[in-house]
Order: sequence, then C-alpha cells, then structure tokens
Amino acid sequence: MLQKISGTTFNDHGPIKILYPGLDSTADSGIGSIGRIDHATFRGKHKIPMHPHVNDEILSYFRTGKVKHSDSEGFSENLDGKKIMLMKAGKRFYHEEDIDGQAEPHEGLQIFIRPGKKDLKPEVIFQDLDELYSDNKWRLLASPWVETKFRFSSQTWIFDTRLSADTSIVLPELPKDGLTGLLYVYQGSVMINQEISLEKNDALVFKDEKFTISTSSGAELVLFFTDENSSIFKGGMYSGNKKG
Repeated sequence: MLQKISGTTFNDHGPIKILYPGLDSTADSGIGSIGRIDHATFRGKHKIPMHPHVNDEILSYFRTGKVKHSDSEGFSENLDGKKIMLMKAGKRFYHEEDIDGQAEPHEGLQIFIRPGKKDLKPEVIFQDLDELYSDNKWRLLASPWVETKFRFSSQTWIFDTRLSADTSIVLPELPKDGLTGLLYVYQGSVMINQEISLEKNDALVFKDEKFTISTSSGAELVLFFTDENSSIFKGGMYSGNKKG
C-alpha cells in the first residue's frame, strides 16, 4: 500500500502548516501513534507565550534558526539544528518559545506523538547531535528503545537523512514486522520507484512495501514508523484524534 498525501492538504495557521496524516482517509486524524506534524517557518522575532500540553509527546526538530525554550518543569534551553528536544507532556505541562528568526529564518518541525498511556509523568529531554545532517544514510532520532536518548512511550520510530543530488536510498531495516510508515519531505523533492513524485511538504504512507527513494536535486527527509496495533492514548490535546 502506497498513499501519497499532498502538501496542499495542510491546514495553514500563518507561519505554521499543520498535517493530520489520517484526516482525509480514515476515521482517525492521525495514523497509529503519529498524531500531527507542524511545519513552522518564522521570519523575524516571535514569541509563543506559555501554553499547555496534555498527553502529547513532542519532538522539536528545528533545522535553521534559534529558539529559547522555557517550561513549567523549570527547564530553559536554547535550541537549534544541532540541539533538539523531546517534551513528554503527560498529565499537564506548560512551555513557551522565544524565536530569533532575524539572522536566518527559523524553520523546523514539531512532531506530536501519541503516548502509550494516559497521564504519564512530564519529562523534558535535550539531545546534542554530533552532526547537523545525516548525509545519504538514515539516522535514528527517537524510538521506544532504551538505546536511544529520545524514548517514546509508544511504539514509534523516527529517522532522518539528507540526500545529495543524483542519489538514491532504500528504507532502513524495519524495527519489527507489520509497521506502518510515513515518509515526509522536509526539503527538496524525490521520486518513489521512479513512479511517484513527492515535493516539499508531501508525504507517503506505506505498509508492507519496499521501494527506492531517488532525487535529482537533493532532499531532506523525515521517516516515521508506527505499530498501529500497539497501545496508545488518542485523547492528547494536540496529538489526539480530531474526528468523531
């Protein structure tokens, strides 16, 4: 199964484009534990004031620009492309973001993952990446495994890569059988098996498929896997189901 999701299906909220990956085709606005993906681009200074999250696990994946994060757990940290963050909101959690988009536009993703169960203890984790990009190979950013610093409470895996022009790549070895995948084009454009074209903001949902991803001009990709049969809580403030 290969299903393309066009970037034109995003909900626009000013500088933030919001993708609910299951909204157009299922009774669930998400896909398994993948609740929502926000692609934000801010130019100039912006402040997003203190606001709550409840039962969301949020990976902040910023690639350009800088942002200062502050939260109700007492953490205050400057984030950029090489310092990323996982917020595990649990029962209730507040944070704010002070965005410095003057030197360069601030662009990145906030990825809302559904927790494995309701009302877990809030937790904030920061990670310094060795390299800004993972060139032409998949990098595992987060998983349910203890081996990764960013550990989800649900059965969810996130990878990324940057492909050079005129290169191709296949999917990484699957963490387990029976997973559903979501490939998101963060920058550039790719072809799937030389048959399906994906541009920036497009996504591809797949299951039980193997394919080759190729690009003529270069691309940045984020890859998700979720076990739709595993235990998740679908009532999170942002990650939860918006249908029915």
